[in-house]
Amino acid sequence: MRDLRGREISMIFQNPRAALNPIRKVGRQIEDVLVQHVQATRATAREKAIEALEKVRIARPEERYDAYPFELSGGMCQRVVIALALACQPQLLIADEPTTGLDVTTQKAVMDLIVELTRERGMSTILITHDLGLAAAYSDRVVVMEKGRVVETAGALDIFRDPQHPYTRKLMKATPRLGMSLQDLLPDGREVRERPSPEGEAGAAGSPARSPLGPPLLVVENLVKEYPRPPKGSLLARLTGKAEPEAQPFRAVDGIGFEVRRGETLGLVGESGCGKSTTSMMLNRLLDPTAGRILFDGQDIGAIPAKGFAASPFRQRIQMVFQDPTDSLNPRFTAERAIADPILRMGKIRGRAALRARCEELARSVGLPTELIDRFPHQLSGGQKARVGIARAIALDPDLVILDEPTAALDVSVQAVVLNLLDELKQRLGMSYIFVSHDLNVVRLLCDRVVVMRSGRIVEQGTAEEVLGDPKAAYTRELLSAIPHPPA
Repeated sequence: MRDLRGREISMIFQNPRAALNPIRKVGRQIEDVLVQHVQATRATAREKAIEALEKVRIARPEERYDAYPFELSGGMCQRVVIALALACQPQLLIADEPTTGLDVTTQKAVMDLIVELTRERGMSTILITHDLGLAAAYSDRVVVMEKGRVVETAGALDIFRDPQHPYTRKLMKATPRLGMSLQDLLPDGREVRERPSPEGEAGAAGSPARSPLGPPLLVVENLVKEYPRPPKGSLLARLTGKAEPEAQPFRAVDGIGFEVRRGETLGLVGESGCGKSTTSMMLNRLLDPTAGRILFDGQDIGAIPAKGFAASPFRQRIQMVFQDPTDSLNPRFTAERAIADPILRMGKIRGRAALRARCEELARSVGLPTELIDRFPHQLSGGQKARVGIARAIALDPDLVILDEPTAALDVSVQAVVLNLLDELKQRLGMSYIFVSHDLNVVRLLCDRVVVMRSGRIVEQGTAEEVLGDPKAAYTRELLSAIPHPPA
């Protein structure tokens, strides 16, 4: 099978970081595939590996060739996995959520490349996706599965225009489209919270009226993050002083500035590798900025070293929901222990009974049945793990929550519930959000204002209606035009 795998049958795996060797440079990993299947010699493998990276629109492919997976964003790792799968031009390509971590322009380029290869080489593709717009745009036939069974099969246009099975209709309803509200995504009669909160506030079944925004909570001024480039030349040349001069450092974030008001949701969008994740890590004080200021409630938290920020009183006021709910949960902790972790470290609740009661209260507030909190992450679904991550983030009643692609790995029906949950929690608890996402349809529904980034810089910012309805920047228009939409 080793001769067939990679050459005749290839697969794009859903979790790119798990699919890549963490201690081997990504360029070398592509070379391994090419050499194994006699698509290149050791002399030509580097050139062909760089060419494979170029085909999936990786910026500066010569530099990325020498990068390790942990040095790349999730979207960049996804592109490397796609390059690996397409390197040998297989006859059958199995693409398991191939564009989950990609921005819409790269998604379009990659899917167009797959379609082009399919037609040129007579290649067949199985596209596994929860993005119905993508399935409509790039599939000839669609198979809908529920609980391990096929419930409907039809041509792509037929199944979207006239779905027959109730589950298919449920998926169609949960797909974000122009002119929809968050509440429109939910199935008929479905409430945001599966369980009522202890306080019993109204508003879960319908989108509450948005309260007026307060004063600025977070102000970012001229924020910069630089990384040194790897030295060129051999070790001997560097030791003898004959190496080339050091290259200028790479600027992942280049002098950006914006603000987040109390009670506001700010969307941070742009292509993978544009600096969104680096920005969110600096704002959450997991990375130190090279220059600039991060003013939180009037205090420059950027001046507090990242290593010491855990001991700062500001730590509990800024929390984060990470992109991958599976990787962000300790596999040895139950859901209750994961939710309790920030409380044990920074909270004031003491005593086993009081802690258990608080964890159950948080679970109910995010719609997670309390009987599930004694389970480990592998015993929970993707949507349930996403809820655990949200419950953990709000455990200390933070003022600001940074959401890094919180629904990227979820199917549209679960995504609809989670998005409504996030909006309802924000209204009820008065929090502010920074919502990092590639999905502009979701950003349009959830965000008050939007910041568009490209190559570490902000190219446009304004209200969601202005930026996504009447964009001024050519790049923003390019992003919007690349969004795949299912047939109306």
